[in-house]
Amino acid sequence: MSLRVLAVDDEAPALDDLVHLLRADPRIGEIDTARDGAAALRKLDRALAEGRPVAAVFLDIRMPGLDGTVLGRVLAQFARAPQIVYVTAYEEHAVDAFEIKATDYILKPVRPERLAVAIRRVTEAAGEAFGEDGAAPEPAEPEAMPVELGGVTRFVAPGEVLYVEAQGDYARLHTPGGSHLVRIPLAALSERWSGAGFVRVHRSHLVALAAITELRLDSGRCTVVVGGAELPVARRHVRELRDLLVRRARRSP
Repeated sequence: MSLRVLAVDDEAPALDDLVHLLRADPRIGEIDTARDGAAALRKLDRALAEGRPVAAVFLDIRMPGLDGTVLGRVLAQFARAPQIVYVTAYEEHAVDAFEIKATDYILKPVRPERLAVAIRRVTEAAGEAFGEDGAAPEPAEPEAMPVELGGVTRFVAPGEVLYVEAQGDYARLHTPGGSHLVRIPLAALSERWSGAGFVRVHRSHLVALAAITELRLDSGRCTVVVGGAELPVARRHVRELRDLLVRRARRSP
């Protein structure tokens, strides 16, 4: 699949570098450029009128006039909305990208291997949109965990759990109805439930990605809100978590 894309950045050197990297990828076909949000909208309208819509927009955020977050919200309203890949020097706009359902969020300076990941995600999403069978099969749900309740053994399925908290050699499963202590280290449970949509956000916490309702970034500190609880996100997990949330939001109806 050859993609028609639009690169948008108000800084000429950054735009030139991005175009150069895009041209080096065989999955990218025609590349158009714009130096601001208004020009980007005009080019997207023209592409739609010509019957050759743009598949993805690689978009800077901080631009004069119509900035990238505002433009992203406008694009999300298109009947045939292009995918959005933010390319920015600022981490703090990840929450905006999550809300806009961007396909990816890349930090400058852009590394070729990181851009290649974004292009793969764009290509996969474009294939799904056109009904091409390029997606990996859904993994089977991992096994439930047995818990003791008043002398009765009950099995708690991964889908019931909002997040898991490490407590020494034990793990506490937090569900909407309460919590359950099970004898398994968090690292072992993280591996066992790796195919059930859980992500390690901290040495003490394993979180169900679908249960995250908020991602908060404040003065370099990152937290997530899950089931009313605000949990810390270790610095080394921030980028991976942000990427996963952006991809999940993009796939949501």
